[in-house]
This record gives sequence, C-alpha cells and structure tokens, in this order.
Amino acid sequence: MTEKYDVVVVGGGAAGLSAALVLGRARQRTLVVDAGEPRNAPAAHMQGYLSRDGMPPAEFLAAGREEIARYGVELVRDRVVEVAKGEDFSVVLAGGRTVRARRLVVATGLKDELPAVPGVAERFGRDVLHCPFCHGWEVRDQPFGVLASSPASVHQALMVSQWSKDVRFFLHAVAEEELSDEDLRRLAAAGVDVVPGEVAGLVVEDDRLTGVRLADGTTHSRSVLFVAPHAVPRTGLLERLGAELRETPFGAYPVVDPTGLTTVPGVWAAGNAIGFSEQVVHAASGGYRAAAAIVGDLLMADLDAPVGV
Repeated sequence: MTEKYDVVVVGGGAAGLSAALVLGRARQRTLVVDAGEPRNAPAAHMQGYLSRDGMPPAEFLAAGREEIARYGVELVRDRVVEVAKGEDFSVVLAGGRTVRARRLVVATGLKDELPAVPGVAERFGRDVLHCPFCHGWEVRDQPFGVLASSPASVHQALMVSQWSKDVRFFLHAVAEEELSDEDLRRLAAAGVDVVPGEVAGLVVEDDRLTGVRLADGTTHSRSVLFVAPHAVPRTGLLERLGAELRETPFGAYPVVDPTGLTTVPGVWAAGNAIGFSEQVVHAASGGYRAAAAIVGDLLMADLDAPVGV
C-alpha cells in the first residue's frame, strides 16, 4: 500500500527542516525529501543568523536533521519527480517510491547561474561573492571588484562600498552609455571607479584571487570580486500543480499569502522557493510559519469532516 503522511516537505534546507521541526513537534506524520543541493553549499560559513553566526552550512543542516529525527520525522535523500493532486497529493520519488500526503511544503529553493567568465565558478563562495550581507565583514577593506551583468548591477556596486572604499565597477558587457546620469553621480559620490571593457578572466596566485584581467590585456589588482548570479527558481513542481506565479526582476516565483500558502489549496512554499533574497534566517522563519499554518489547517479539516463542512 502507498504510504500516507500528513505532510511531505520537498527540500531539506533551512526552510524545509524548520517546517519539519514544527510539524514533528505538532505530532504530524512528516516526510522530508531532500535532493542534497543547498544553494549555500559553496560557502564555508553562514552569517547573520543570531546564535549561529559563522556556522558552516553543512554543520547547520546536520544539526537540523538530528533535531527533526527526535520527533519522528522521516528524511530521505531523494528527489521528487512528479506530484499530482487528488483527494490527497500523490508524490513520486526518483528512487521509485510513491507516497501520499494531505499537505505539501515546497522548499526547493533556486539555482544560481554564474556569469560565464573563466574562473568565476571555481572561486564562487571563496573570493568571488554575491552578497555583501553574507560575506562583507569577512572581506572588509580589501580591494573589491564588481562585475556588471546589467545596468542594475550599479546597485550592487553601491552597496558593497559600505564594506570597502576601494571598489572598481567592471562594466564587462554593459556599455557606459547604458548608465543613467543618476547612476554615474551616485557611483562617483560613493568613490566607485567605473572600468569600461569586457572582463576576460581572473588572476589567481597561490589559490587566491589577485586580479581581474580585461580582454585588452590590462589587469586590475583585486582580491574580491562581487558578481550577480542569474537566479533560476526551482518551480517545476509548483507549476505542475497549477500554482500562480508572479514575475520579478529575479525570475518567476509563486504567489503566496503571509504564511506561504500558494494559490493551490494545501500547498505551501518557503525559503528561496518564494524569492531570490531569502537568507537562511528568513528561510527558517518561513518554514516555521508555513508549518504552523498547516497544523491549524489540518486540525480544522479533521474537526469539520464529521459534519461535512
């Protein structure tokens, strides 16, 4: 017989584990399906999470898995390949297992696609970074570079100037005339140097970034490079279920209410599954909110069932 759970959580990152913890403590039979692809895997440490500042992401997730196990939550390392909604949800795993769930939490996150500049992918999470709130303190006062991927990268160049006063904004594939007068005024006011020309690669010595090389052969000494990855939301399951999506500058994400409930009854989303800028602390909070809402939703459904409400 197909196993039945109260809730299946798709994704075992901060959002999914947080939801599972709350559900387990509320005595809901819960299964977490984790493909093992956390967005922050390249980072050595996570920052800005009160009481967990500086903790390695892998250590954080291991602690979360231990905690949910105390409450009988089951976790499997697998991938959901299909989901369908009937009276319950039918969830098919890549390993061949099919389970049923009364409610779903989709915490599948997103994938970062990095600029196609040689060396960027290899050093991402080390001295090629994307978030100053995540890494700015650790690299403060070093010579920064910012790689433009669009005129919107001006915002990133301005933001990182909070952590270093030596910032060079490499226009790369962006023409200088694409920048507005206000952009140029703000960059000048922040002390950010604008460098035209395409970036051809990085200079690495002794396993450290030491420079940024342009296509014309010139090299700029830099020890940190900020880039803006292209976010690819993992919304496949939500789309199959017919969830409404909203377009943002960072991709299409599900329309959700304050608890994470999508437009599909019985389906919640949390973490980077609902937005590009969800940090670990936000993801954990979103998972908690979704789980608390689900507990109440299931309770009311059970109380109303005998009277046919």
